[in-house]
Amino acid sequence: MRDECATARRPRLLDLFCGGGGASLGYYLAGFEVVGVDVKAQPRYPFAFFQADALEFASLYGYRFDAIHASPPCQAYSRLAARHPEQDYPDLVAPTREVLESAGVPYVIENVPEAPLRNTVTLCGSSWGLGTDDFQLLRHRSFETNWPAYADGCSHDSRPTISVAGHAGRAGRNGSGTSAERREAMGIPWLSGDALSEAIPPIYTAYIGAQLLDHLQKEVAT
Repeated sequence: MRDECATARRPRLLDLFCGGGGASLGYYLAGFEVVGVDVKAQPRYPFAFFQADALEFASLYGYRFDAIHASPPCQAYSRLAARHPEQDYPDLVAPTREVLESAGVPYVIENVPEAPLRNTVTLCGSSWGLGTDDFQLLRHRSFETNWPAYADGCSHDSRPTISVAGHAGRAGRNGSGTSAERREAMGIPWLSGDALSEAIPPIYTAYIGAQLLDHLQKEVAT
């Protein structure tokens, strides 16, 4: 049985490879206390933050949290790798899964649909009508969980797309667009540049986080 004190406080979630905090905000809105870890400094990150190697940190402290989210780099699985075969991009999904399984708590691994994830649900901005007045957000991301999760399908409409895709920072309406449009479409007003391109809309993890919170509460009750 998980610690019953979890019902009297916000459950603590560790966000690995947290970047600028798009995923973290979603979990906070779902009801979690969030701690972020990233090897790069994140001066705009909105919650408690440790600059450290994510997997080393999780190996030492992951078991102390009620749940863990991880967004390992996706370049190795994206179209970027095909365009730059000379680059050696980190392939961290399997090592991340190994660390999270060792922590022994419910986890989520987020990445692009092409990544080697297991037992996934895939989310799209169109499911919530994300975008601007003129453009819909298409940003598919898959989530592996070691607990039961679910997702509705896409709801694409007739608006042109704004993708906010790729770590190179090039994104937007049908392949181009302004930073302001991208921030509005993603619902992340504090980020720009590569940090925005690597982020996911907070509504994705608010949706996943609500399910995760329900799972944790059921664990406490059993």
